[in-house]
Amino acid sequence: MVLKTFGWSFAVTALGLVAAVFYGGWTAFGIVAILSVLEISLSFDNAVVNAGILKKMNAFWQKIFLTIGILIAVFGMRLVFPVVIVAISAQLGPIEAVDLALTDKDRYQELVTDAHPSIAAFGGMFLLMIFLDFIFEDRDIKWLGWLERPLAKLGKIDMLSVCISLIVLLIAATTFGANAHQHGGAHADKAQTVLLAGIAGLITYMIVGGLSGYFEDRLEEEEEREHEEEEKAAREGKPKSAIALAGKAAFFMFLYLEVLDASFSFDGVIGAFAITNDIVLMALGLGIGAMYVRSLTVYLVRQGTLDDYVYLEHGAHYAIGALAVILLVTIQYEINEIITGLIGVVLIGWSFWSSVRRNRALAAAEGEAGTKTEVTSGV
Repeated sequence: MVLKTFGWSFAVTALGLVAAVFYGGWTAFGIVAILSVLEISLSFDNAVVNAGILKKMNAFWQKIFLTIGILIAVFGMRLVFPVVIVAISAQLGPIEAVDLALTDKDRYQELVTDAHPSIAAFGGMFLLMIFLDFIFEDRDIKWLGWLERPLAKLGKIDMLSVCISLIVLLIAATTFGANAHQHGGAHADKAQTVLLAGIAGLITYMIVGGLSGYFEDRLEEEEEREHEEEEKAAREGKPKSAIALAGKAAFFMFLYLEVLDASFSFDGVIGAFAITNDIVLMALGLGIGAMYVRSLTVYLVRQGTLDDYVYLEHGAHYAIGALAVILLVTIQYEINEIITGLIGVVLIGWSFWSSVRRNRALAAAEGEAGTKTEVTSGV
């Protein structure tokens, strides 16, 4: 099971490390290995959240997620995205941007760093909306009940998550703008850039998340209707419409997953510059890490881990909330990637341990109930 799920990841790791040795010797090998670990540690919460969405999709779309999806993740976000950012920021053509990335790495890093505020604002707002929509939803299973119960009541207010997100964005943009003016006029227009990028992130979430949610609801309604009419043998044409609807639902959920993965990858791409500014080594290291995150997502789905450890999804969403805040803070202040990764690991580890304790408590309660039943039967 492990080899089947992680086989491609192992193969890509071997190829990537060999390519690194040929490209830059053993120093490059070490850098790629470090970047791979960095990407996995920063994106473990991504795998847990992805698994919660992917488990609703059939085997075909899971394969699409691991094939076409990984091409988008590795080549799109880890290789093309930084170059596109540089091309837009420096108003260069795509070929010139690639040439700059390969020949003038210091200038390339400087341009990506300059674009960081807009990247952080877009990704931060997208992830913040995911977190807020999660905590404001009234769920049967609650992890931190003392916090989640009152938040679920507040969640009955329409558009609350959007309002809070916009307030947070305004604070981030105006705070950055004030600091920028204090340091001179060079970055004085960054407040507007942050505001526009943040709104773009919010709109992207609402469009992609809204469409995926709409088609998912339609799919569930259609399945319920079909189930009710099975006994009446009136299903002529319904299987086709259900399949078509499933295709639409799966497509938009896949699109949502890709945007989600993109938002998660922002901190990894930016953090990678603390280790190297070589675009080739970044693509190799982050690409290997992205493969493991994808494989881990599928593994969690096939093993039913989220069903067995019910608080994992909660922990991952709290980690998303923390990452959203960190991204917005990094618009002005630098935060070490180790802190970012540790916060996610701690929250997910805590939720996993809480799930284990819950399972033990339930098993003990069932054992006691079974003993009482036996005693009563004996009497």
